[in-house]
Amino acid sequence: MKLLDAIGQEHQPVAPGKAPRIVSLVPSLTELLCDLGLAQYLVGRTGFCIHPAEEVRAIPKVGGTKDVRLDKVRALAPTHLIVNIDENEKPTVDALAQFVPHIIVTHPLAPRDNPGLYRLLGGIFGVQERAEALCAEFEREYAALLQQQSVMPSRPRTVLYCIWKDPWMTISRNTYIARMLEEIGWRNWEAADAAGSPLRYPAFSWSDHMMDGIDTVLLSTEPYRFTEAHADALERQIGKPVQLVDGEMLSWYGSRAIEGLRYLRRLAAESA
Repeated sequence: MKLLDAIGQEHQPVAPGKAPRIVSLVPSLTELLCDLGLAQYLVGRTGFCIHPAEEVRAIPKVGGTKDVRLDKVRALAPTHLIVNIDENEKPTVDALAQFVPHIIVTHPLAPRDNPGLYRLLGGIFGVQERAEALCAEFEREYAALLQQQSVMPSRPRTVLYCIWKDPWMTISRNTYIARMLEEIGWRNWEAADAAGSPLRYPAFSWSDHMMDGIDTVLLSTEPYRFTEAHADALERQIGKPVQLVDGEMLSWYGSRAIEGLRYLRRLAAESA
């Protein structure tokens, strides 16, 4: 099987006996690499790569997902760099490609993309058995979600998923988060003039007209740290239900997606 990343680049498995040196610029994939048993080969991470805490604590930081310190990455002499189309800036990745031999580009857009991601990294780094175990876990949770939806479907609703304030920002329907929510029949609101827009995370302004078509507002705990206090205040302001949701569970692909499917089941059950 060819090991093709999100932009069609073919990758070769690391040669037996060779120890890769991996820098991950994607928090959820840092977690996945650790869950694949590859923590010992991680030589660099971003400051947002916080899971699993015990394993990543000793791994050097190289900046953020958008403000990577090229000098720090160069000093670590990585053989492989893990990046994501949404999370990392292309000019930065192009600059890193000048001295990192292997750039693995990822771009999962839906929950079902996760098994392929497990197999890609498992195949490159020689941990296929662990990757298949994660695939089996994912399939069990996905089947359980489908079964729950067939027996007790959640009420279809239009939601407004908020990821930021000042300015307020939401997600477009072609994002991973939106497709996670669609698994339980929740469709994210999209402005009428946004059809075909290239903006995946558009800003918006509150209006009575907009709220007419929205059942529930969802405030995500990341990247903006919305809290229950924000939810209570906004609910009083707009007169619609506002719910705080776990952003990691809905936006982190990789191994976290397995727990994310369980979280979706809980959301669906609570809304039934």
